[in-house]
Amino acid sequence: MIAEIGLAALWLAAALAVLQLVSGAFALKAVDGQVNPLAIYARPAAVTQALLAALAFAMLLWAFATTDLSIKLVATNSHSMKPLVYKLTGTWGNHEGSMLLWVGVLALSGGLLAGFERRLPERTMGATLAVQGFVALGFYAFLLLSSNPFERLPAPAAEGNGLNPLLQDIGLAIHPPTLYAGYVGLSVAFSLAMGALLTREVTPAFARVMRPWVLGAWVLLTLGITAGSYWAYYELGWGGWWFWDPVENASLMPWLAATALLHSVSVLAARDALRTWTIMLGVLAFSMSMLGTFLVRSGVLTSVHAFAVDPERGAFILALLGIYIGGAFAIFALRAGAVAEGKRFAAVSREGALVFNNVMLSGILAIVLLGTLYPLLTEAFDVRVSVGPPYFNPASAIFAIPMLLVMAVGPLLRWKSDNPGRLRMELVIIGALMVGVIVAVSIVGQYPLLPLLGLGLAPALAVAAVLPLKGRKLARVPVATWGMVVAHFGIAVALFGMACEGAFSRERLAAVAPGGTERIGDFAVTLESVTPVAGPNWTAIEARLAVREGGGAPVILTPQARSFWSPQQSTSESALLTRWNGQLYAVIGNQAEDGRWQLRIWWKPFVTFIWYGGILVALGGVLAIAGRVRVDVRRRLASTKGDRRRADVEALGRPAPVPAE
Repeated sequence: MIAEIGLAALWLAAALAVLQLVSGAFALKAVDGQVNPLAIYARPAAVTQALLAALAFAMLLWAFATTDLSIKLVATNSHSMKPLVYKLTGTWGNHEGSMLLWVGVLALSGGLLAGFERRLPERTMGATLAVQGFVALGFYAFLLLSSNPFERLPAPAAEGNGLNPLLQDIGLAIHPPTLYAGYVGLSVAFSLAMGALLTREVTPAFARVMRPWVLGAWVLLTLGITAGSYWAYYELGWGGWWFWDPVENASLMPWLAATALLHSVSVLAARDALRTWTIMLGVLAFSMSMLGTFLVRSGVLTSVHAFAVDPERGAFILALLGIYIGGAFAIFALRAGAVAEGKRFAAVSREGALVFNNVMLSGILAIVLLGTLYPLLTEAFDVRVSVGPPYFNPASAIFAIPMLLVMAVGPLLRWKSDNPGRLRMELVIIGALMVGVIVAVSIVGQYPLLPLLGLGLAPALAVAAVLPLKGRKLARVPVATWGMVVAHFGIAVALFGMACEGAFSRERLAAVAPGGTERIGDFAVTLESVTPVAGPNWTAIEARLAVREGGGAPVILTPQARSFWSPQQSTSESALLTRWNGQLYAVIGNQAEDGRWQLRIWWKPFVTFIWYGGILVALGGVLAIAGRVRVDVRRRLASTKGDRRRADVEALGRPAPVPAE
């Protein structure tokens, strides 16, 4: 009954998506300024749809938790001997389950928007819910017609195949759900943008509604990318934290667009500028989410992340991509001219700096998009091309370096117009620090250009991040301002980690007999033994390494070479020794004919700062959300008090005063 309940819930949710679409569309048919009565069903349809989608996903979770081998998806992607946590993560570690998670989060977001948002005009809210229902309907059709997660087997399987061993990691419990929630948050921003465009209500009030969704999506994407980067770093055993893999790029592109959208919508909310630009970025950000979905789920990529290999399903997603994004850009082309121009500003202003950095982010996005799609296009003509770090690193740096320089100065500028001479001292401090570090590092040794520039930019950005606090009472600084400071400081921390890893990393590849010792940096690594071990669904060869730093006591590391038996696959489990100034990274390989073992060791100075920085960036976003919520609550309370005051005054027979804005 579990599968039947889940499937029935999906069909009912799809029907409610149709009702939400139709009812929301009636909101556009206003008569004499009054919203059509049929539009009232959009909100309850969205809320009920969210509950049904949650029920469907809960049924799939239950099926995986109990290893119901009569369901094809469970039999294909789970096993009775797997630990419970990996049974649960197996729910979304496959094509159908991941798409059900996508739809579930999409429906939940629409339900929250419909249930709690009251600041938008009902006509705009109706149009927004209609767009959200239209997006959801396409994915319901995809699930029900081509990717049914509740499909039954003719007879229950004797045992399941198991989940891809590379995905049997606790990082999978964090990485995909946070990314999906971020993608879907951008779908809400897209729906709001289209709703405002259709009703010509592109106003600061609309931007204030949109901003928390963009912020939330951006925070989740940041956490998802950070967790995914660290997962790839320690799980794949290759010693790197980013390889410009197409699937990595599929998550980076929405983040770049969301970063630009976040700053644009903030300008619209605060200064009533960048109206058309904000709408376009709202469409572009969701376009990148849809493109990432197509790349990962269509089978055009071969990756640990790419679950679908059915061309028909890929064509279905491509059709959805064309309908949603093509339709959105068509509406944008037709309606953008009707959007009233916002307030103007000088080139040298905080708005000007934000626009410049948005253009730079768009440039990086174009570089990543081209490098990701070009090999796929050439492969269609039987020409295989590999695009990797030699292209992405210098090409994206052309835009990233000016962006970071302007990011250092932008928060110090005034809104609307400013005089650069006012910031002479701050500019001297930032410039001198950057040049001084670059010169000092260049004297010590010869390092690649990009890491060298990163080493100079990182401390300059860190100092620039806290300069907006100069001369202010810290206890009275708005929480949202703290969010900006922490996020920008996090960028500096992450950049420092990237630059140090690129400039100072050391690698040692050796064949070592038991009892042999290899040195790397200040560490002496002794291979004490290699023994067989076993886990719940794997066997392994485990090395015992005694690591001594200087003359200190030994620390034991145990890297493994695992062999999973369901499904059959071999993996490398790295061992990490973390210090405040970096990580020692060890991987055990195969045994040679003479009895020695392949041992690969890295010393990566300050590499952990990459992920510390990512966490700080996300924390800054959380603080920004908290600050905005606090301001909104105060506004609502002030508005309520003003309404009560007017009512009291009118009850006494006197005209009510107009409250100050």
